[in-house]
Amino acid sequence: MKRAYGDRPERAPRDDRGTRAPAARGFGDRPARAEHAERPERGVRSERPARADKAPRGAAPGARPTRSEESAPRPAAHRRDHDDAPGTLRLSKLMSELGLCSRREADEWIENGWVKVDGQTIDTLGSKVRPDQRIEIDPAAQAIQARLVTILINKPVGYVSGQAEDGYQPAVTLVTPDNRWEGDHSDIRFSVSHLRQLAPAGRLDIDSTGLLVLTQDGRIAKRLIGGHSEVEKEYLVRVTYGEMTAGIDQHFPLESLELLRHGLELDDVPLKPAKVSWQNSEQLRFVLREGKKRQIRRMCELVGLEVVGLKRVRMGSVPLGALPPGQWRYLSADESF
Repeated sequence: MKRAYGDRPERAPRDDRGTRAPAARGFGDRPARAEHAERPERGVRSERPARADKAPRGAAPGARPTRSEESAPRPAAHRRDHDDAPGTLRLSKLMSELGLCSRREADEWIENGWVKVDGQTIDTLGSKVRPDQRIEIDPAAQAIQARLVTILINKPVGYVSGQAEDGYQPAVTLVTPDNRWEGDHSDIRFSVSHLRQLAPAGRLDIDSTGLLVLTQDGRIAKRLIGGHSEVEKEYLVRVTYGEMTAGIDQHFPLESLELLRHGLELDDVPLKPAKVSWQNSEQLRFVLREGKKRQIRRMCELVGLEVVGLKRVRMGSVPLGALPPGQWRYLSADESF
């Protein structure tokens, strides 16, 4: 018999046990719920099995990845493994070692997209390359580097080389237009921008005088004070020996002079060979290829000498010359350390 809209379906008769048989389902009827099925508590999300990675739409199960999938970017872990390959090193470090710039400058240039390796622009910090790869620098970076300045000061007693400390002024405060040496023959016009990021390349303690180099150029700083620097630094050192203030060269033991030249150590580290000779009866000439803190004063103490005056007169091939105490000049284009 045909059912009218809204009529309930006839219920199936019960069997001997009193259980009704499942009613026949019509179109649109909901399936019966399984009896005694466990329902999750309210507010608790039921766990679903993890889904396997989907295959491309329309692909048969187990189908191989397409060519476009094979050319997709590899995971970061793989790229990291490639960067850490044996024989590679950070691009910024290689640029510094090649003398192209400082590591700080290299990072800035890389971020600006001014560095190419084998013709490809590298703009990611920390990128690694092989030492035999070709590095090219954008002319924009070279132009900025050409504007970096280096300043030479004849530092007097009472000024510190770097940041102000214990009430003493840094030597950079001497760099003013009025304090520029009239014998400066460079064509550089003073600018306040020359005082930015100006750092000492080789310090002089507060009681020492002479040639102090302040530079914006990381290449010069590395050449003068880098860990592998071999640039000579020359000093004139006035000393006393016990109660003696004159004629010291005649009484100072030759074996102690030889120790100053080679054989001493500071902080349990042997010092590099030095050139040490008498300039006059109470003044020694030191030529060093390293620069540990208060090195000459400590060397002299080890052999019984007391330093009463120390002046740096040369760094590499750049002498202090006639630069007056407390005045400064620019390193000219034809000078090099």
